[in-house]
Amino acid sequence: QVQLVESGGGLVQAGGSLRLSCAASGTTFSSYVMGWFRQAPGKERECVAAISGNSINIYYKDSVKGRFTITRDNAKNTVYLQMNSLKPSDTALYYCATNPARPWGVSSWYPQGYDIWGQGTQVTVSS
Repeated sequence: QVQLVESGGGLVQAGGSLRLSCAASGTTFSSYVMGWFRQAPGKERECVAAISGNSINIYYKDSVKGRFTITRDNAKNTVYLQMNSLKPSDTALYYCATNPARPWGVSSWYPQGYDIWGQGTQVTVSS
């Protein structure tokens, strides 16, 4: 069973940066689509970025384009989310997720497309 562990969250001032990491167990990580999601209190969980196993396909939510960058290091079984120019509206619990059985496609940017989730890491951006 694949397990995901996020790290790197914290409190940052508006305009600052954070890098989230998600370490995955499993020997076939390089074939997994990986997604970063966030959920703010009272709001639905939304995908902010997703990346295919070979990094050729990448998705970003419109509101984070140009500010967030998703990358992966398959040798380290890790996916990253570099977040720059952070805004108070980026405050949320951030999760990484995967579904080893599902290839890249439209479902890659919806929570329903994933069945394995990390525990989440809190990102708080102060104004």
